Parts: sequence; C-alpha cells; structure tokens
Amino acid sequence: MAEIFVAKASDMQDGERRIVRTPKGEVGIFNYKGAFHAYANTCVHSGGPACEGVLVNKVLDIIAEDRTYQGQTFADEMHFVCPWHGYEYNIETGVCAGDPKLRLKKFETVVRSGDVYLVA
Repeated sequence: MAEIFVAKASDMQDGERRIVRTPKGEVGIFNYKGAFHAYANTCVHSGGPACEGVLVNKVLDIIAEDRTYQGQTFADEMHFVCPWHGYEYNIETGVCAGDPKLRLKKFETVVRSGDVYLVA
C-alpha cells in the first residue's frame, strides 16, 4: 500500500483535519487528542462530504427515573457531522451515532519523523 503525506504532525492541532485526495477517493484525517483518525469522506447516507462538517460533542438526553425528559447535556465523545443531512460519526471509530450498524470506511495513519502519512 502507498503512503500519502498529509501534514507535519505539529501543524495539525487537536481538533483539526485535512482532506486528502487518493486514488480511492477523498479521505478525511482528524487529529483528536493526539491520535490521527482517517475515514472515507463519503457519508453512508447520500454520499456527502462526511468529514467536512462541524465537530460536536455527543448530545445526551437526560431522562429521570419516572421517564420524564429533563434536558440535554454533552458527553466527552466527539462526533463530526456530515454537512449535507446531519449524519453524525464518532471521531475515534467512524461509527454512525444514529445507527451503530453503519460506519465510515477507516484508513490507517502512520506518524514517522514528525510527519503524518495516510496508508491508502
């Protein structure tokens, strides 16, 4: 497999991403908490640019013991949101928040001598 240069690791701050064109299509590479995660930039819903949307913490509904709705809060789990129709994906796994049976194709990344490479 070929390795494609993405960026110097020091140039990608936490929460930043790069979109790289490969022979297999576009791939989004995220730096999240010092780890690099790469996914096909194609939403499972309608083929939109999944990796180009906003980053947002997972929203949790607060339900009381009597099953009444108490509001919402944010979890530590980070998601990115496809800008076309709002499908959310876990930044560390690529799993779709709305349907865990769905996930984006994951790619390997390698950091060597301070440079980030996509293995594609």
